[in-house]
Amino acid sequence: MKTCSQIIHAKWIIPCDEKDSVLENHALVLENGRILDILPSKEVEEKYHAATISHYSTHAITPGFVNAHTHVPMNYFRGLADDLLLMDWLQNHIWPAEKKWLASDFVYDASLFALAEMIRSGTTCFNDMFFFMPSTAKATEVACMRGFISMHIISFETKWAKNAEEEFEKAELFYEEYQNSPYARPTIAAHSMYTVTDEKYLRRIKDIADSRNLQINMHVQEPITEIDTLNKYAGCRSLERLAKLDMLNPRLIAIHMLHVNEEDFALLEKHKPNVVHCPQSNMKLASGICPVSALLEKGVNVALGTNRAASNNDLKMLGEMRTAAFLSKHFTGNPTTVSASTALKMATINGAKALNSQHEFGSLEKGKSGDFIAINLEEIETLPVYHPISQIVYATSRHQVTDVWVKGKQLLKNRALTTLDEKEIIAKAKMWGEKIKNG
Repeated sequence: MKTCSQIIHAKWIIPCDEKDSVLENHALVLENGRILDILPSKEVEEKYHAATISHYSTHAITPGFVNAHTHVPMNYFRGLADDLLLMDWLQNHIWPAEKKWLASDFVYDASLFALAEMIRSGTTCFNDMFFFMPSTAKATEVACMRGFISMHIISFETKWAKNAEEEFEKAELFYEEYQNSPYARPTIAAHSMYTVTDEKYLRRIKDIADSRNLQINMHVQEPITEIDTLNKYAGCRSLERLAKLDMLNPRLIAIHMLHVNEEDFALLEKHKPNVVHCPQSNMKLASGICPVSALLEKGVNVALGTNRAASNNDLKMLGEMRTAAFLSKHFTGNPTTVSASTALKMATINGAKALNSQHEFGSLEKGKSGDFIAINLEEIETLPVYHPISQIVYATSRHQVTDVWVKGKQLLKNRALTTLDEKEIIAKAKMWGEKIKNG
């Protein structure tokens, strides 16, 4: 008889493995925050003894969702400006609001607010691109949630930095402070090709990423105007320029990727960067459609992100899965593309792969971290259950996520946050909302 820290029994365990397994009446065995074993519930008592034993007889246990692209502090701008073209929305509404309100305390409070929303809908890891990175990193550590925080480079003055040189200086300080954080992990980001135009800065970003084994985040071919802009000053499209700079490789997280021609497809198939699909935000801003099915067929890893709540307007990965599946079927005219199991993988293990962390989390396997969620499928909205994965992707609502764990630590217990103060978070959101509303 082996001892372990925790045993969790469930009606279904969905590992998100290559076999698309659905393990009925199985149990997760945890020790020191890691998965020690996965086995039939009836065999557990013969092999393991645990101080804590939990039963989820109406639930499916899945890996926690990996939100592969966020700007979490923008949650306080949710609903501030809707139904606008992308560049109008950015230049005339969002960037002016950021210029007025961004500061360390704003970003910290807004980050806690966003993390609470994500935890309550099953996200255990997010990949963020914003300013005042230490404030978001601090919130991540308070919440005990995984956050990949980009050292954000953009070529114009912001409330965070006067210019790119200051951004690089602050990036170095951020990396030194958080490189060994248990929850906040630094990455680096060039906002986009149309905001980081100087080749010396792009090469510097690449050098930092290569020397420290960091992923590079970049919005790529999101607005159609980006392609026109690149053609004017560089004589090529964004992907071609990235390839010339030796930045088009699995270290790159190419966000959006909406406008793709045959030459682009050839580059993507050859160099295999990661792509993050943000379907709901892209649809709301009418920015375009990522050709997900074609990318997957060419062996490109495609993950899912919510983008910002200011253009979505939520951080709910369940909605992104459903939308991604439906949109691909509609776009291709083929109902077999982006199946339910594919959509679930895009929200879990594919996100971990994009972050080069598939060895650590993203699927439920022996030795991996205990990052998982419990979804109650015994509700009117999801009964009867013929195929649990289909029910999760096509029918489940966020309130059915009842429990969430990261590194074996429970962050949500029967819908109650355990590491964050819900009342305080709500009060601060209302306070900031009044300030923004009143100018």
